[in-house]
Amino acid sequence: MESSAAVAVQPEAPISTTELAYERTTMAWIRTAISLISFGFTIYKFFDLFKKEEAAPHGIFGPRRLALSMIGLGLFSLVAAVAQRWSDNRRIPGARSIRHSLATIVAALVGLIGVMTFITVVFRQ
Repeated sequence: MESSAAVAVQPEAPISTTELAYERTTMAWIRTAISLISFGFTIYKFFDLFKKEEAAPHGIFGPRRLALSMIGLGLFSLVAAVAQRWSDNRRIPGARSIRHSLATIVAALVGLIGVMTFITVVFRQ
């Protein structure tokens, strides 16, 4: 016997090549942000590991400020990439929601890690 409550399933529209191009571009920006955040934190930890108690000041732009600048630039590039993706996605007719994009989810997770890294460097003397 067949079920009397048939479920109407609508086929999903295929993803356009434009949407895939935006997805690849967003992933490239995520890789760039990860590189900036991790390299900034590495610089901070490297100089933190070898600092001496009576070390001379590093001047205006020492390793800590360089690390904060790189981490901040990584976070800024991540936010800018997602904002641009959201803006561009609105112009594609019939495009899927950006919230359903794997790149957006990864960007949010990387952003969270970046913010935690930034806070760690700011509050650790």
